Amino acid sequence: MRVIFMGTPEFSVPVLDALIEAGHEIAAVYCQPPRPAGRGKKDRPTPVHARAAALGLDVRHPISLKSAEAQAEFAALNADVAVVVAYGLILPQAVLDAPRHGCLNIHASLLPRWRGAAPLHRAIMAGDDQTGICIMQMEAGLDTGPVLLRRATPIGTEETTGILHDRLSAMGAELIIEALARLSELVPEQQDETGVTYAEKIAKSEARIDWNAPAATIDRQIRGLSPFPGAWSMIDGERVKILGARLVEGEGAPGTVLDEALRVSCGKGAVQLTRLQRAGKAAQDAETFLRGWPVPPGTQLGPE
Repeated sequence: MRVIFMGTPEFSVPVLDALIEAGHEIAAVYCQPPRPAGRGKKDRPTPVHARAAALGLDVRHPISLKSAEAQAEFAALNADVAVVVAYGLILPQAVLDAPRHGCLNIHASLLPRWRGAAPLHRAIMAGDDQTGICIMQMEAGLDTGPVLLRRATPIGTEETTGILHDRLSAMGAELIIEALARLSELVPEQQDETGVTYAEKIAKSEARIDWNAPAATIDRQIRGLSPFPGAWSMIDGERVKILGARLVEGEGAPGTVLDEALRVSCGKGAVQLTRLQRAGKAAQDAETFLRGWPVPPGTQLGPE
């Protein structure tokens, strides 16, 4: 097929590669514009932009698709289908209608659960035991379109958003190739409105760990916010990101370090911290972290 690809972050890159490997013609790649990044605050292309440029593809990064000119340029590509994955712009109806088979979105949840911006984070933080990928026919609403294909996968008890991100990115690449191959036979499935939940963007206030909460809640918070933005707690007056944890036995005053293995008591139960990151330094496993900065039993974590 002649495909317009629309995506921006690292999550989208394996999908672009899979489309090319499957023999589809990429008419153009749409992504978010380069933005200032790094210490020098120089404009940096997005991961999709960088990959598409390396492949010699036509890369476009309009600020909006609302103008008649932008929509005419899109339609002039004469595409069979647009494949959209974490693009970052709302698509006007004229854009949705331009390709012969419309626009197909790869969404990282089992719709209608977790429509919206942060489905991976929210699934882990809510304690869901599974998530998955849906290939959805896009319409004007937010992730409201009928589902063409879906595939579920369990969420591991120690799985972080980062690990799940990579796994679902690969799964999305596989599923969109299957969907395009079977497009003429797939029957759209309308979403059940009774099961709708929304995956709101992660707020900064959600990252601070409240050690009075139950261990299960804190464990899900740590894993759901790892690697970004990273749940955090104060340790000896310094803000430290906690990027890995597991549920363990233990009790004590909330926020107290119970032993040299970094077991920390919570409002109910305890968690063992397995991966940490000090400001300005790389993330480290707990053993390496403790060699550079011992945190003795009895240390009280938080508040700020």
